Amino acid sequence: MVNLDAKHLRFMSTEEFRVLTAVEMGMKNHEIVPAPLVESLSGLRRGGTHKMLRTLTKVKLVAHQSIPYEGFRLTAKGYDYLALKALARRGVVSALGIQIGVGKESDIFTIMHTDGREVCLKLHRLGRTCFRTVKNNRDYIRQDQHASWIYLSRLSALKEYAFMKALHTHGFPTPEPIDVNRHCVIMSLARGYQLNSIQELRHPGKVFDQLMQIIVRLAEHGLIHCDFNEFNLLVDDDEMVTVIDFPQMVSTSHVNAQWYFDRDVNCVATFFKRRFGFCAAALPSLVDDVPSDGGPSARAAEARERVKAELKKGRPSARGSRNELKDREKRKVMSGMKKDMSGASAHGW
Repeated sequence: MVNLDAKHLRFMSTEEFRVLTAVEMGMKNHEIVPAPLVESLSGLRRGGTHKMLRTLTKVKLVAHQSIPYEGFRLTAKGYDYLALKALARRGVVSALGIQIGVGKESDIFTIMHTDGREVCLKLHRLGRTCFRTVKNNRDYIRQDQHASWIYLSRLSALKEYAFMKALHTHGFPTPEPIDVNRHCVIMSLARGYQLNSIQELRHPGKVFDQLMQIIVRLAEHGLIHCDFNEFNLLVDDDEMVTVIDFPQMVSTSHVNAQWYFDRDVNCVATFFKRRFGFCAAALPSLVDDVPSDGGPSARAAEARERVKAELKKGRPSARGSRNELKDREKRKVMSGMKKDMSGASAHGW
């Protein structure tokens, strides 16, 4: 497990960040980046580059490897530092708080926004030992394509931010997305308790009805959550629901849409029966309760088009073309890295 230790961040020099960014750029085409390429990308003299690489290796921001050739690779900690530095320069992050959650593919922290608000930082951490089937379970890359876990974490964060932004804009009960950089998503801090930790509800039928309405409403907008369970649902003191965790969402046009929809519904129904003793008289169906593409209501059709347009602007649509995802992401990675390099010189970090 990678711990977020930011104590060295404030003491890092401009040259160290230039070299760290150069290693990130080099990893676009290299699993292990040769030292001469790092020197070329960073724009520093040979002696200065090697000194910075030794320093970065000592604090575990990059890792040195000598097989099959001598080079360096970016670590998860180094990727954290690059993202946090970029967010701090944008005026989004001013202080790092405590860890409030951990999952199979993410870590959750509180941070202080520059306007004084306490907000949430989600670090996507794909590739943990407990969840290495992500390449088969997600559509970030083709099955025959190789990509580092750092790159996949970036894709996961961008996809979640796009979904969250589109859904929040259209009134769904989600945290407010604030910003995204690399594998970090900044969002508002949702006030509530994880449904899995709640032992008793005053009105379980009311909460269950809210959850079913959310599932159906998502489907009316052309989306299925695919991980709608007690671990991704927050309930506040007024028994109002907030939905979190969106990287795995798919479209209702997906070949297995019916199965995913039923799984979300049955997961909630099973939990409510086991925990609260609540049995629903009827459960929603994708076929019966959601307008089909052939004849939806005008409002549902218009909302679906708005959400799709938002997703296309933000990041890949649910289960979209993997080739298009690859091409768009490559262009954005290079432009973003070049911007960071130019920002390093302009802002003096």
